[in-house]
Amino acid sequence: MEQQLPATEITALLGRGTQFEGKLHFEGRVRIDGVFKGEIQSDDTLVIGDGAEVHAEIEVATVIVRGGIVHGNIRAKTAIEIHAPGKMVGNLHSPSLFIDRGVEFQGSCRMDAVEEKTPTPKTSTPSKGSSTPRA
Repeated sequence: MEQQLPATEITALLGRGTQFEGKLHFEGRVRIDGVFKGEIQSDDTLVIGDGAEVHAEIEVATVIVRGGIVHGNIRAKTAIEIHAPGKMVGNLHSPSLFIDRGVEFQGSCRMDAVEEKTPTPKTSTPSKGSSTPRA
């Protein structure tokens, strides 16, 4: 039986002084206090700490920016929180958004449900030589 983690417990940490470049997929709650460049995807919570520098396309359930710098777009299914002295350069999309007084924000925001990114379905057209029934 899998044990549930407390909502505030960090399952992974990219600490101060660390640098990482690439794709990050995770479960649980991850905190970044260092430098990250790339893509971040999860159905859970991402915390960006004071002193962090993140250059990424982010698609998660919840993002909490505690004072770091974020360059890139954020799509959050549940919520986005940006606390002072955070800095955000990019576009935000989430049904719930909190931006603290003193935050620097350059970009646009969209507040509605975030839908899953799925390939657009191709419209089916009859293939050449197929017959259509006639009445």
